[in-house]
Amino acid sequence: MTNTEKLVQLNQWNKDTLMETLGIVFTELGDDYLVGTMPVNSKVHQPLKMLHGGASIALAESLGSCLSNILVFSEDKSAVGTSINSNHLKSKNEGIVTGTARIIRKGKTLHFLEIEIKDEKESLICHCTMTNMVINRQIEK
Repeated sequence: MTNTEKLVQLNQWNKDTLMETLGIVFTELGDDYLVGTMPVNSKVHQPLKMLHGGASIALAESLGSCLSNILVFSEDKSAVGTSINSNHLKSKNEGIVTGTARIIRKGKTLHFLEIEIKDEKESLICHCTMTNMVINRQIEK
């Protein structure tokens, strides 16, 4: 399956999920990274009309989890998040943010990732690190 086909499949998986609710769209996939966008509007604002930190975390975790799962899917494995750490560095009221998840270490049982979320001017809005555990894929019955 090509990376373009994988992106189409990832975006189809978003239907009826938090990713769809937040408007997250995966836009680019490489061997060790995944990029996605999220609109900044009232759906992701906190009461002060700024991007909610939890929405940034949801974007980061969506990117990191999906990237890990892409990397282990052919091995009949799944990846689940165990830890995410974030630093919110700049506020954002409207527009689009773009997140890029990169695998830092791909072990057999743990993945360590870095996720950067930037605005349209490439200013860093949020920086995250994430750890995912690789498990045997659950078979649906």
